[in-house]
Amino acid sequence: MSHKAKRRSRIIILAMLAALGFLIVAATAIGSVNVPLAETFNIILKQFGITQGEYPNERIIIYVRLPRVILAAIVGAALSMSGVVMQGMFRNPMADPGILGVSSGAGVGAVTAIALGLTIRSIFFLPLFSSVGSLVAAFIIFVLSARDGKISVVNLVLCGMAVSMFLGSLTTMILSFFRSDHVKQFILWTSGSLSNTMWEDVRLIIIPVAICGLAFMFLSKELNVMLLGEEEAQSVGLNIGRTRKLLLALTSIITASAVSVSGTISFVGLIVPHMLRIIVGPDHRTLLPASAVGGAVFLVFCDLVGRTVIPMHEINVGVVTSLLGAPYFIYLLNRARKYGKIF
Repeated sequence: MSHKAKRRSRIIILAMLAALGFLIVAATAIGSVNVPLAETFNIILKQFGITQGEYPNERIIIYVRLPRVILAAIVGAALSMSGVVMQGMFRNPMADPGILGVSSGAGVGAVTAIALGLTIRSIFFLPLFSSVGSLVAAFIIFVLSARDGKISVVNLVLCGMAVSMFLGSLTTMILSFFRSDHVKQFILWTSGSLSNTMWEDVRLIIIPVAICGLAFMFLSKELNVMLLGEEEAQSVGLNIGRTRKLLLALTSIITASAVSVSGTISFVGLIVPHMLRIIVGPDHRTLLPASAVGGAVFLVFCDLVGRTVIPMHEINVGVVTSLLGAPYFIYLLNRARKYGKIF
């Protein structure tokens, strides 16, 4: 990447960071009771000891709205980074973390926790069971798709589809024995919801997301080499089998962490990386941080739209991302069919 391109990419990332900061304040201020932006900003700064004073809306800002907005930013960044890695590994802009069976595994875990009545005892059981289900599903797919220590892309996709279909059927079977209130709770979770978010949810995922994000950055050069193809990557000394396993494991962990607290949110890992690849280029050293910020902006915006577009009613953020993402996915399919190329 040339010096000019690097400078341009940095400016774009800084601009998105500024947009994210403003959007966080705006999304925290807007709600059933609108709080002035200046007051909201001062309330947030007060938590860092920068400002002082008493504010009438402080509790609703700090304990209701801000954790939801921060969680949306973290989940958006996590899903977007996992999408970048999947698309880079498979050299396909339509690759998605859903290939790993993470969402279907999380669904089985979530439905099990609800069926056992554990979600009534503690808020942590739902994310715990969904995380375990996600990782178990990903592990099964890894084992089934591996041949002689190598993971074939075709085998991974086919095994992912088969396992996801099986787990989906298992989830449906368990749901058939549910009470109506349990079914409603599960549907709310699967449609991707950030309602009733607390700071405990943020603390639950911020560490694994941060660790996996940093690991992705350390592996960005390897991802760049993988874009050349398997033979070319091996010719420059990259152990593509070991690198792919490590990246798939990290992708499973970061996606499972995000899905565990938000439910299934589709298309973030598809739309954001593809659009930013066009803007900042395919170099993962730039694309990964840009996508992390872009994913945070996108999901905070979608959650804000879901909360405000219909007065007195809330549309789950997963529904909003699907409404935006499905047409874009169709566009990608038509583009791939027309030009017959990946990037």
